Amino acid sequence: MSAPNILLVDDEPSVLRYTKTLLEIENYSVETAASGEEALERINRGPAPTLIVLDLVMPGMDGLETLENCKKVNPQQKVVMMSCVNDTGKVVQAIKLGASDYLTKPFQPPQLKGAIRRALDSTSQASVQAATYCVKGTEVVENLDDDLFFLAASPVMKQIRAQIALIAKVDVPVLLLGESGVGKEILARLIHKMSIRAHRPMVKVNCAALPAELLESELFGYEAGAFTGANKQKPGKFELAHKGTILLDEIGEMSAPLQAKLLHVLQDGQFSRLGGRANITADARILAATNIDVQQAIAERRLREDLYYRLNAFTMTVPPLRERREEIPLLLNYFMNNLAHKFGKNPLPVSDRLVQECLRYHWPGNLRELGNFVKRYLVLENENLAIGELQTKGSKDGNDEASPSSNRGGLKALVRSLKDDAEAKEIQRALESANWNRKLAAVELNISYKALLYKIKQHGLAPNDRGFSLRASNM
Repeated sequence: MSAPNILLVDDEPSVLRYTKTLLEIENYSVETAASGEEALERINRGPAPTLIVLDLVMPGMDGLETLENCKKVNPQQKVVMMSCVNDTGKVVQAIKLGASDYLTKPFQPPQLKGAIRRALDSTSQASVQAATYCVKGTEVVENLDDDLFFLAASPVMKQIRAQIALIAKVDVPVLLLGESGVGKEILARLIHKMSIRAHRPMVKVNCAALPAELLESELFGYEAGAFTGANKQKPGKFELAHKGTILLDEIGEMSAPLQAKLLHVLQDGQFSRLGGRANITADARILAATNIDVQQAIAERRLREDLYYRLNAFTMTVPPLRERREEIPLLLNYFMNNLAHKFGKNPLPVSDRLVQECLRYHWPGNLRELGNFVKRYLVLENENLAIGELQTKGSKDGNDEASPSSNRGGLKALVRSLKDDAEAKEIQRALESANWNRKLAAVELNISYKALLYKIKQHGLAPNDRGFSLRASNM
């Protein structure tokens, strides 16, 4: 087998010589290019190199533009980026454009060799914490604290795993999106575990679990005497997460005044306890998670747009379980083994019949619902009862087929449909009353103009000769 061919791209001759020597010692075939333009010319000329090691900061066509053009020529091209310590924004952009890994200059030979090996071996994505990270067959499994585990068998989850391996090392906020129960907290724990802050605490705050006043004291702490019952000083979650990571779960449920205070913390890195005067430095990496429609929440002013842009330096959207059904059989086994060990029981068999019923069911509660299902099966030890439960729930929800569009049944969907109907009719009335002057209609409805535009689009409202027509698919 011929040696992998590596193309080095850097405008500094000394870096090219040094890196080329290191790779040739490892028996790689190495070519060099002194600019992005030269590299792109080489790639277009073919054949494609096995791997490109590309500098971010170069005159003319920089590393990001070169990376983007390389991916256009060959979307499967593997690229390792090299960057300076302060180029975190560009590193994030490189990850979004599809970089396989990155190195921080100046790097040591073992770091270079490790990045090359990870990029060339698609089955060993970021072998950090090898003691708990393993590949079994086609799935990737990572054990976490509190009996939690991350599993990736579908292409989309493997891609998320590869992105986590990269973004974890870049100390920027990450916004995790997805339905309730898809595993956003698991991704947050994995990011923390693979980050440089892994030896420090990760603190979770559920922003939906407390009223605004209590949530503020929970986040920022308070001084003795700050309010009735505050008998002694209490540190907040930001202080407890100092030098570590803080997960703001259900960030979309945070009140507007508290969002404003959080924005200042993100901007200045400082806050004060309730009743306190001294500023406290908050050196905690922010991870935020929500299951809301972010754009709709911004349009309706439930989520500050400036806070959103502060939080989403990098965004990951976790797909629902119904869109990665190939993972269900594997998850069944892992839940069974983990829970059996936790309860001190022997694992129950997972038969083909049970697997097929699980594949047919649409899992509106995602991983959380699947885990609870396995827990009940393990406690009751009755497969027929477990299968009957799935069939009953599937029948009530009007879902008997395993399809992405099957999550439409049930009481929640009915309530949502009635709410949408009522909302569309009220907007219709206000628009007709205002002669389709949307600014006047927004004032009458007591919502922002931007929110009204969003609602008009959402419900498919449009004027016609008789006023306007209603074309919403859910009406």
